[in-house]
Amino acid sequence: MKKLLRTLLPILLGCALLWWMYREFNFERVRSTLLHDMSWGWMLVSLIPGVTAMILRGVRWVQTLEPLGEHPRRSTCIHAVFLSYMASLVIPRIGEVSRCGVLTRYDGVSFSKSIGTVVTERIVDTLLLAVITAAVLLLQLPVFIDFFARTGTNLGAWFNTFTPTGWFVTLSLLVITLVFVWLLLRRFGVGGTVRQMASDVRAGMLSLRQVRNLPLFILYTLGIWVSYFLHFYLTFYAFSATADLGWTIGLVAFIACTLSVIVPTPNGMGSFHFSVKTILVLYGVEAASAETFVLIVHAFQTLLIPLLGVYSMMALSRRQRHTTPS
Repeated sequence: MKKLLRTLLPILLGCALLWWMYREFNFERVRSTLLHDMSWGWMLVSLIPGVTAMILRGVRWVQTLEPLGEHPRRSTCIHAVFLSYMASLVIPRIGEVSRCGVLTRYDGVSFSKSIGTVVTERIVDTLLLAVITAAVLLLQLPVFIDFFARTGTNLGAWFNTFTPTGWFVTLSLLVITLVFVWLLLRRFGVGGTVRQMASDVRAGMLSLRQVRNLPLFILYTLGIWVSYFLHFYLTFYAFSATADLGWTIGLVAFIACTLSVIVPTPNGMGSFHFSVKTILVLYGVEAASAETFVLIVHAFQTLLIPLLGVYSMMALSRRQRHTTPS
């Protein structure tokens, strides 16, 4: 039942968000856009950086594993990344665990050590994303100030709309969440097996200091995020409503869609649509055109993931599994 709920709840949440956004949408616009307005050439070209980002992520992973004495094949790491994205379509966040399992199964890499390197990657990516987000907010601050001024939005007035009961419920949920996290950490912080895994995770996080070629690691990291940005931004040129928007607006929308994956839905289903549509409308795109844009772009980018996953499954099926995993 837990596994079933873990699979169904994110999908139901994503479906609920999509229904709320598109409950009054005319889906004939999608067919018309695909046939008459969308540039299929630009859309297909935009998929190339998406594949590049995953390949670079797999290549970078090899670097973080080497200081720990693990030497998986580069191709296995890339296939593992492809499969991790496909797994996350079914159960959000499980992809990071599944790709470590692929390395253990086919190249005998220590599972706990590979998990540690994944944590290292996430820390690096989060820090870089935070820097990019701060820079974009500062760059586009006048736009947001002007938007709030023109719409009469007042954050102070918004907070004043909270009733005493609303504040009590909000703060209670925050406290309950913090207590739950503390109990969870305390529970899983005991036991020899868990302590050993925690030690391996720590070793993985510290492995960054021992990466053989740190400038190359940084170059791979920048390449990953530039590829992610191009994967999203090139789709602007596929539609007349967004073709004239500059790269700075694309960067703002990219940050919004990247942060939207915090919501645990398959590939940001629903949260991606809402966040990107909101940004596009903020910059003057008609609401219906923005909704059409995010629906088509998300569909194409989501379709790419199982195609790569199936390709990796077929490639790995011809390999012999490792019989003595470390």
